[in-house]
Amino acid sequence: MAAGNPLLRPSQFDQSAQDAGFALGERMTVNGTVGKTAILLMLVTLSAGWTWLRFSAALGAGGSQGVAAAMAAVGPFVMFGLIAGVVLALVSVFARRWVGVTAPLYALAEGLVLGGISAIFNLQYPGIVVSAVALTLGVMAVMLALYRSGLIPVTQKLRMGVFAATGGIALIYLVDMIMGLFGMHIGIINSASPLGIGFSLLVVGIAAFNLLVDFDAIEQSAAQGAPKSMEWYGAFGLIVTLVWLYIEMLSLLAKLQRR
Repeated sequence: MAAGNPLLRPSQFDQSAQDAGFALGERMTVNGTVGKTAILLMLVTLSAGWTWLRFSAALGAGGSQGVAAAMAAVGPFVMFGLIAGVVLALVSVFARRWVGVTAPLYALAEGLVLGGISAIFNLQYPGIVVSAVALTLGVMAVMLALYRSGLIPVTQKLRMGVFAATGGIALIYLVDMIMGLFGMHIGIINSASPLGIGFSLLVVGIAAFNLLVDFDAIEQSAAQGAPKSMEWYGAFGLIVTLVWLYIEMLSLLAKLQRR
């Protein structure tokens, strides 16, 4: 079975039990995973708030050079967060017995990045961050309601389709990143044209469907008796999807405002 988010496949939880040697003991629960997800969201928010406040303070104190000063003030923290986030994500995936430590650290690192990115977007488009947060939480609530109601059943075909679509988007972003090294980019990614907005809507939709299959993977893994420590792993995977969805929301709203 393949979830759209490759971090949240039931097989990952099964393998975690084997790797950690947890044949007995407390088992993973959905409520436990929800609680740990809330903790990670709080850590992301606290870390993002710290970066945001640092940006705002530098902006206010910088005078005519306020923007440059603010960018310089948060730039190192955003870069550190990016690097640390990648490292911690890899450790969380390949050394899952440590996920209870690496997941909170990952949330703090991602908060540094999101705080800086959000502050920059909000400077260009006042109020965009509040809208992006509200829409992200709204999409999560809608997808959870759809999952609970069974209106969109999470079938094997749906899982494989979301997994393939997610991989395709990742490949497009990777190609764009490589092209950026040579001063070129894929136009639709940042374009405010109807095609560019359509692309962003597509990516937001794919991220939203990742939430749907993530919920299913967590529930199935809990039902199959994954170890208690894997609640952190389920929460970590869900945070990865929510961070992605939030960034895509910012991009979509920015494109709409540029029009």
